[in-house]
Amino acid sequence: MSEEPSGRSDARGSQRAWQRMLSGRRLDLLDPSPGDIEIEDIAHGLARVARWNGQTVGEYAFSVAQHALLVEEIAAVLNPGLNRRWRLAALLHDAPEYVIGDLISPFKAAIGLDYKAFETRLLNAIHRRFGLPPAVPERIAAVIKSADRVAAFYEATQLAGFTLSEANRYFGAPRGVPRALNDRLEALDAIPVASAQAQFLARFSELTCD
Repeated sequence: MSEEPSGRSDARGSQRAWQRMLSGRRLDLLDPSPGDIEIEDIAHGLARVARWNGQTVGEYAFSVAQHALLVEEIAAVLNPGLNRRWRLAALLHDAPEYVIGDLISPFKAAIGLDYKAFETRLLNAIHRRFGLPPAVPERIAAVIKSADRVAAFYEATQLAGFTLSEANRYFGAPRGVPRALNDRLEALDAIPVASAQAQFLARFSELTCD
């Protein structure tokens, strides 16, 4: 059954502001409830959202699900002792993109603060759903941001056509990356949607098991 057209009013006369998920949940985009958030929906969506607006080499798009897995791994390698709770926060750092897509940074800047507020509100609801504080401590946010920039550097140079000088200018040269991880990051390749989705769910399960 197809969705009603965008902007069509519901029975109460107000415009629809929710999205129906494959799980059957209806997520209110203006006031997202943790109870309407399912990890299966997140994994499904992120595995189908392309990083870099799809402008990457290879047979498959490099998905946000793959990026999230990469950031969690980098954060853990560069910060030994990072506990599972904060590694989960790293895995979920771009989770709102299962709903809003992956807008490139220049476009986010053009849209302005309203977009950022919307993204933050949804991420806060996702955190509450999975037992994380709505806002992580500043130290953890800095760890995740740093790992995110390292991932972006390698994605840019290995997949998105950036030169080293461009990547250094926009993301900063990675520091302290162990040789084994560096070798793996220099051989990045996109994987099929089903594989990315399964790997994301498996990692989530590992990080949340008792």
